[in-house]
Amino acid sequence: MTETNRVEIELADGCALALRPAAPEDYEDLVRVYASTRAAELAQVTWWDDAMKLDFCRQQYDAQKREYEEHFPDTEYDVILLEGRAVGRLWVGRDERDIRLLDIALLPEAQNRGVGTALLNRLMEESKRTGKRLRHMVFILNKDALRFYERLGFEIFEDVGGYQHMEWRQKSDE
Repeated sequence: MTETNRVEIELADGCALALRPAAPEDYEDLVRVYASTRAAELAQVTWWDDAMKLDFCRQQYDAQKREYEEHFPDTEYDVILLEGRAVGRLWVGRDERDIRLLDIALLPEAQNRGVGTALLNRLMEESKRTGKRLRHMVFILNKDALRFYERLGFEIFEDVGGYQHMEWRQKSDE
């Protein structure tokens, strides 16, 4: 068993949170999760109908996944399940020095329920146990995500283009 596959966690509200490896039959659910991350942006594109927006999201999702597969060939692609229903994705890459949170995305109805915190806590525990750095990139305009990661103890160590590179390290007193 790898670090993020086949995981089950009970949230504070009693709901069952789980991870399982993404499979080809999850494609439409994963595109739907991706589309939810672009919804506000695409709402401004009034000259496209919903089918065109969904097609755009499929193309963008495919391109993003190809990019990660090229640069991080051993990435774990997991579906986040809440009460057995697909509500998100968690993509994690690892090497000898780092744990890279490549992507975490949740449907709006799964946000602010402790899902992201529970999953990040697992990665922080892995970082403590292995001594590896836990890193993530956050889009500079995603202020909610920046606050979330800062609340968990991540610190910005570099600005690159439109992204802030963040890192979590175990504090010396932990």
